[in-house]
Amino acid sequence: MDRPAVIVKTAAELRVPPHWRDYQRERQQDPWAAARRDLQLDPQGPMNMAVLAVDRHLQQGLADKTALRFVARNAPALDMSYGTLAQQTNRLANVLQALGVAPGDHLFVLAGRLPALYVAVLGALKAGVVVTPLFSAFGPEPIATRMQLGQARLLVTTDILYRQKIRALRAQLPTLQHVLLVNPDGQLTTEPDTLDWTTVMAGASDHFTPAPTTADSPALLHFTSGTTGTPKGALHVHGAAITHYATGRHALDLHPQDRFWCTADPGWVTGTSYGILAPLLHGVTSLVDREEFDAERWYTLLQDERISVWYTAPTAIRLLMKAGPELAQRHQFPDLRFIASVGEPLNPEAVWWGKEVLGLPIHDNWWQTETGGIMVANTPAFDIKPGAMGRPLPGIDAYLVTQLQAPGEAPRVRVLDAPEAQGELALRAGWPSMFRGYLNNEARYQQCFADGLYLTGDLVRRDAEGYYWFVGRLDDVIKSAGHLIGPFEVESVLMEHPAVAEAGVIGKPDALVGETVKAFVSLKNGYLPDEALRSDLQAHARKRLGAAVAPKEIAFLPTLPRTRSGKIMRRLLKARELGLPEGDTSTLEAGA
Repeated sequence: MDRPAVIVKTAAELRVPPHWRDYQRERQQDPWAAARRDLQLDPQGPMNMAVLAVDRHLQQGLADKTALRFVARNAPALDMSYGTLAQQTNRLANVLQALGVAPGDHLFVLAGRLPALYVAVLGALKAGVVVTPLFSAFGPEPIATRMQLGQARLLVTTDILYRQKIRALRAQLPTLQHVLLVNPDGQLTTEPDTLDWTTVMAGASDHFTPAPTTADSPALLHFTSGTTGTPKGALHVHGAAITHYATGRHALDLHPQDRFWCTADPGWVTGTSYGILAPLLHGVTSLVDREEFDAERWYTLLQDERISVWYTAPTAIRLLMKAGPELAQRHQFPDLRFIASVGEPLNPEAVWWGKEVLGLPIHDNWWQTETGGIMVANTPAFDIKPGAMGRPLPGIDAYLVTQLQAPGEAPRVRVLDAPEAQGELALRAGWPSMFRGYLNNEARYQQCFADGLYLTGDLVRRDAEGYYWFVGRLDDVIKSAGHLIGPFEVESVLMEHPAVAEAGVIGKPDALVGETVKAFVSLKNGYLPDEALRSDLQAHARKRLGAAVAPKEIAFLPTLPRTRSGKIMRRLLKARELGLPEGDTSTLEAGA
């Protein structure tokens, strides 16, 4: 289907202050200074992101306002107010202090979307303890690897997860001194060498004096491994809350009256930065759904919980698309005013699907574990170009560069200024949530920077209006007969075909042209993976992309391999094609 290149929104649709529509004017402002003013921060004083996210609202008379609303199938909803959250996090901080867990020590959290997880993260931050949330679906080895690298002092988890994934490996975790076990059913734990969450929390005080942390004090340790190699621990500081607040305003348009739903698991950086911290910093009410994805359930929650701002992922959007528009049309979303997506590039077809089925286009944005917050976005004020990442947010200076250094030399770059330039995305270093190091790997950290710029490893294109378009990871780009082909562009075109649910594209080695383009496709219900459809897909791709870029081969798969957080793993598609060992995929994860 041919569609316009730009989704133009009317003033009525924007629902944002008029000055936000002037991108250049907004770029001239200092968002970090504005955030510090809003958060009433003393530049020379203490700073603690949990205090800003929770206790600050009590001083503004919002103790009774719902901070977190927990919902689950076959259970009544549980509302936790800002006042209760303050009391519970104070108790957890006192428990840590009594156990001798000191500021700078490392606490790991392994749990589903339980109230205790949120209390543990925020309470530990209040105590100055460095927090690492872990994805609860990880297997035992990935969990142990991260806890070993992070020298975990204390673990908060459930009794079931402990028995399944930790107990047998406890001897491999010499730094782990304490384990707090949560039983969602309220039963007391009887596991030896552990502490019962309910018991220790009941005996702790509601009052706590926060640790004297500053903007530069370590706060969060997020592990990212991309697609290969030992996980890297990216360290973030309490000052990152300034970025969480500013980007919550600019990229997600959060206001205190919003009802917000971030579907990312809190074990990932998105689920921490924008599932916990950013909405609490803005004093909004967040929905927390304890269940796994279900299209009918999600539409019902959007409707019945009156969600106004929804932050989700392309994988979830594709699953909703696969379920068909009829399911969405059985629901109404009068309160929903803004939808954003992150985790991997959002195909243009998904943006249009949002506009046509939900009544709102989906706003893509871009960031990484290392950036700690959203850097490039389609803000509420932008006209959307479906397929574009958006433009750099205020406070973020982005460039396209090409690296010049030879092996063994310090990184150097050349900035590319030409219109429609394509190069590696680089950001001027120094924004508040920029990671401060890789744990125990200073050399690798230094390789991420050159000439005052953070090198993202993403190949992008910038158009004449300053919108950035994702081409691919530098190591994913296909080089065929002198052409540089971005897998995402080919995948997006294939997804325009009504039969295609998902597509993954790789470069297949070829002696003549270097690499040829091969696509792996999973189909929507009702379509047969036969030669007629294969020919139709190839003809569609050639018409849209040209013969040089369109896939030479198309293979059908029931599903495509994805990371735990939903990104399509092109590496495994390539390994499958070449007959190589696929390795242990349980350790793979996405950056954001």
